[in-house]
Amino acid sequence: MELVLAADPMCSWCYGFGKEMELLLERRPEASLQIILGGLRAGATDVLDDVGKQFRLHHWARVEEASGLPFNREGLLARQGFVYDTEPICRAVVAARILRPEANLLKVFRAFQHAFYVDALDTTDGVVLAKVGSSALTTLGHPTTAEEFLETWKRGSTIAEAATDFATARAMSVSSFPTLFVRKDAGLARVGSGYAHVDALEQHLSALGF
Repeated sequence: MELVLAADPMCSWCYGFGKEMELLLERRPEASLQIILGGLRAGATDVLDDVGKQFRLHHWARVEEASGLPFNREGLLARQGFVYDTEPICRAVVAARILRPEANLLKVFRAFQHAFYVDALDTTDGVVLAKVGSSALTTLGHPTTAEEFLETWKRGSTIAEAATDFATARAMSVSSFPTLFVRKDAGLARVGSGYAHVDALEQHLSALGF
């Protein structure tokens, strides 16, 4: 069974959903997972103001209630001049995929989410992303230096591959993140859109014949 997840590391509902995806893969060890980076706010240039912060804190509270995952609210509120551009972190996941295609990309994806939502790191900074990404890959048994990661992250080909992911998500008519698909009959069947508990995912897959 091949699952396809369209998601963005700086989407709070995707953060909550990451735990459910890991549980699903534990229950379905035969399943493979492809992650398509969504580019939720790729290329954004507006600075996150107080209204934007409060809007996100409202969503964070809902995700925290649904998933039980922690959020660093103080870290968000303390940010000054922060541009909520999700292209750099999406590109970092792509860089990890290029560098170590055999690695568990969901765990790398979740490491970047933790860096943003819990550690309150600047996940628009390539140097920060390289440290997080290389550490995640190394922890997973794929030794990678921050320098190697940063070099890959900066490449034009990596930028282009991330843009291709964004275009693919749009072509799949993904209107919200996360959206999960399963490959069926040479096409993709939608398992669900938005946050869902692992039990609900199991029910949806069973209804689709898996």
